[in-house]
Amino acid sequence: MATHKRAEFTIKENELASFAKALSHPARIAILKTIAAHNTCICGEIVEVLPLAQSTVSQHLKELLNAGLIEGSVDGPKSCYCINWKTFNKFSESFNSFFNKAKAMNESCC
Repeated sequence: MATHKRAEFTIKENELASFAKALSHPARIAILKTIAAHNTCICGEIVEVLPLAQSTVSQHLKELLNAGLIEGSVDGPKSCYCINWKTFNKFSESFNSFFNKAKAMNESCC
């Protein structure tokens, strides 16, 4: 029987992995760039600027919402999204710390 090994890692390691997974598709990066380019919440325009079907965009938005990278409101058929900068800042600091520590420990390698 297979067991999940996520419990063998720290909470911080699991959080960073989840964040990285949420960013691991180019469509999600494009969605985030599109949302960030607006000063207000963005609604239907996301589908208009991407070469993807509405259902595919919805799936990617769901992943970004689950990761906390975006916030959204649904009012009937209309959905609006904006960047959750608090989450972005948290993980930006965490990734920078991770990379800086890794670099400091291993700068002389190869």
